[in-house]
Amino acid sequence: MNRDNWRPLDYGKAACDTIMRKFAAEDLPPKPRFHYHAGVFLSGMIKTYQLCKEEKYYQYVKDYVDFYVDREGEVHHSCFHMDDMQAGVLMYDLYKRTGEEHYRKALTRLVNITMEQKRTPEGGFWHKFDTDNQMWLDSLYMGGPIVAQYGQMFDRPLCFEVCAFQAQLMENVCKDDETGLLYHAYDYNRTMPWADPVTGHSPEFWGRAMGWVPVAILEELDYIPETYYHRDDMIRIATDLLKALTPYQDEETGLWYQVVNKGYDPRNWLETSCSCLYVGAMFKAIRKGFLSRSYLRFAKKGYEGIIKRLKWDEKGIVVDGVCIGTGVGNYEHYLNRPTCANDLHGMGAFILMCQEAEQVL
Repeated sequence: MNRDNWRPLDYGKAACDTIMRKFAAEDLPPKPRFHYHAGVFLSGMIKTYQLCKEEKYYQYVKDYVDFYVDREGEVHHSCFHMDDMQAGVLMYDLYKRTGEEHYRKALTRLVNITMEQKRTPEGGFWHKFDTDNQMWLDSLYMGGPIVAQYGQMFDRPLCFEVCAFQAQLMENVCKDDETGLLYHAYDYNRTMPWADPVTGHSPEFWGRAMGWVPVAILEELDYIPETYYHRDDMIRIATDLLKALTPYQDEETGLWYQVVNKGYDPRNWLETSCSCLYVGAMFKAIRKGFLSRSYLRFAKKGYEGIIKRLKWDEKGIVVDGVCIGTGVGNYEHYLNRPTCANDLHGMGAFILMCQEAEQVL
């Protein structure tokens, strides 16, 4: 297959097609669980559909949602913590196209559950029911875009307040003033082994966790009104992080490391999913006019490096070098995490990058 003239959209479609060959929609892992692994991948797929208008992609997303959401709007096989909220975003496009009420009912249930998640004394959402008073960067993506889009579609301005407050608080408790990077998590209680006894934040800058932050905020800004008074601050939070990441881009490959600021350590390794998220967010921030076009060179270099890293087999594209799902820990914890190929959040990050690159390059 000659890929010399492929556009970013072609690579995104190839990733969608590869997973579609492997799984029926209802069999996407972790089956049976309504979960962000599938949700991230399918979010990339629905955005791919919006660019190419090939109905097979829309239908595949619909088949997944319809397996888990019944005609009464009940969402089955969900634990209803933050990781399970993200896949709800898939229902907005289905509701807009079909007008079927059970999608609206399901969205209302998920958004209300999100808004009622346990919170730290400062007001930050717990990442999971059993992460007592812990905030993780990942939660901004898992619970933010679904809430922001609900606020726009159903005229619920409180949703915008929640999105802005969570982003501002997360920056406040996780930002490192010297580098501008964000630590993976924060423990209000200061009791976790990884928590700094003074600040409460974790000790390392884990790649993928930081990637969710600008991706989430930029997605929220698609739905938050131009006149909203915290909008400029949300833009600043996203773009400050993207700017802070650029000094840590690997000069040779254009990718970023698993522990972002320690590329000098030969034990550290280049990680694909975080690189995709950073590059996709840079392209989007540039496209929206939030980030100077001078940053396009970092995005292009990252995109080209990821494309060069791709492999191919009889089923299609292979996106490897992706860290498996990871809790919070010390430096050794992140270094020792296994990698995988074509897992769904890695493929999702890749597809999200491709659809943003398509609109800029």
